[in-house]
Amino acid sequence: MLLLLLSVVPAYAQRPDTTIIRYVGQLTGQYTSGGVNRTLLATTHSVTFLRGQHFGAPVSGSFTYGKQDRLLKEREILVNATPYYWLGHFRAYGIGGYERSNLRGIANRIQLGLGPGWAFYTDSLGREVSVSNLFIREATYFQDGSQRIVSRSSLRLRVVYSKGVLALNSTTFYQPNLEGFGDYRINQLTTLALRFTTRFSITANYTYTHESRVLEGKPNDNTNVTVGVAFSTK
Repeated sequence: MLLLLLSVVPAYAQRPDTTIIRYVGQLTGQYTSGGVNRTLLATTHSVTFLRGQHFGAPVSGSFTYGKQDRLLKEREILVNATPYYWLGHFRAYGIGGYERSNLRGIANRIQLGLGPGWAFYTDSLGREVSVSNLFIREATYFQDGSQRIVSRSSLRLRVVYSKGVLALNSTTFYQPNLEGFGDYRINQLTTLALRFTTRFSITANYTYTHESRVLEGKPNDNTNVTVGVAFSTK
């Protein structure tokens, strides 16, 4: 939601034995009038803790609020923590996630899991191409009172690329139910940023979600394109 070849493997930069904290915050929005009057606001925040040469702990959260014809249609909250250990190309990930979605009728969703990953490309500028596959346990409580508890495989492709004032960050998830691959979820988030200072940038976000099983009357697909600004620290 690619521009690099997975076969490229450069040398790794050595990170000093210290603690680094990085923050990125974005505020984006969309307004449409005519056949359908729509207002959408979204904000995302991420904090990454890096310790020494082997440990990292990204924590990210997003909130989306949208109206169509002055009626509330979208109100979504998503929080994820993905601590990891890396050694060379190898990664070992853990994950903890929480989600609420008015659009998809989700009152609460909780995810816990762990699994391996592999970085095909990484460099001192933060550019990266990596793949991971986590095994997660997921509990979903729907707004109609029903619930589902399943085990899933979570395959993730992550691409981070930058050149000059342009930066691309793309993450794609494919999450099938281990008891039946006809039950699956696809999430895709792509952010393109144009930096106009060292800390501020203009961003365009594309998000896509597909769930094969949803409540009756709820859409299987949800797509948003928003434009806004971002603030980051080094």
